[in-house]
Amino acid sequence: MLGAAALALTGACSNPNAGAGTTASSAASSTVDADQQLRVGFFGFAKANSFAQAAWAGVQEAAQENNATAEFVDSNFDGAVQVQQLTDAVTSKRFDVVVIQANDGTAITQPVKQALAAGITVVVEFTPVGGRFDTVEPQVDGVISIVDAPTANGEGLAKMGLDACKQLGKQPCQVAYLQGFDNYPLDAARTEAAVNALKAGGADVVASPIGGYTPDSGRTAMQNVLQANPGVNVVIGSSQAIEGASALTEGRTDVLYVGNGGSAQAYAGVMDGTWYGTYVIPEKTDGKTATELGLKKHRGEDVPVATDSADLTPFKALGTKESLQGLTAEYSD
Repeated sequence: MLGAAALALTGACSNPNAGAGTTASSAASSTVDADQQLRVGFFGFAKANSFAQAAWAGVQEAAQENNATAEFVDSNFDGAVQVQQLTDAVTSKRFDVVVIQANDGTAITQPVKQALAAGITVVVEFTPVGGRFDTVEPQVDGVISIVDAPTANGEGLAKMGLDACKQLGKQPCQVAYLQGFDNYPLDAARTEAAVNALKAGGADVVASPIGGYTPDSGRTAMQNVLQANPGVNVVIGSSQAIEGASALTEGRTDVLYVGNGGSAQAYAGVMDGTWYGTYVIPEKTDGKTATELGLKKHRGEDVPVATDSADLTPFKALGTKESLQGLTAEYSD
């Protein structure tokens, strides 16, 4: 899903199981005049990535509505570059608030601490910062966390995959899980959670190749899956990868897909029945909420420290034909 998310919702809910009622205020906020224009830096995955662009649209909207400017700092999926960019921004005091989509949630931890020490308000958006991938709670004291825990994401994908197996009436059910990037700790945690949950639910996971985050990479992965496992029943992967993969079985009714992301294309696949479902994080809403929380905290207001991104949907991110009925995607791949 580093390219995913949807739906026109504006409310934000704290995860009731993740520090409900816990708030944080900014220690440096007392020096901020109420009418002072603030500077927001959005450290997104990559400018070329549709998921990051959806969040960026939300960041810009929140900045415009709350007397702030916004800048996209593009690391182009490079964790080391992003670490250096944040370090440089702290040194130059370039921003008052930073919203971070971490390419490497472990490597970025130290510059995040440096930013906090410099009086910069830090919001961790979508990707956890720290060594754990099973919680939405902040792993660095002082940050605001509005994330999608990768393990919960993987388990959600697996649930929809098992439900797709039931819809097909296949037992045992052959499932292929298309991984994102093989060198991303986040992807590794999500893949492990998904595969374990699929196996625990009785599915036969016949393949787990790298599917990536583009239709081309998904198509290539699916070609390999079909060569080795022509009877595969359910295929799970990033929404972009599934766009490419599903084209190879057009017209077949014995294969269903589950995507990770809520683009317009993913919504269309679910609604026409080609896809069983898609995991939806409303990424524009997520980015807007993250920015609003950061600006409020920097101005001295109390805000929730932990928000589960899945709670920004009324269906806990599990987008099926029934739950997506009448809703509109927030972005297009």
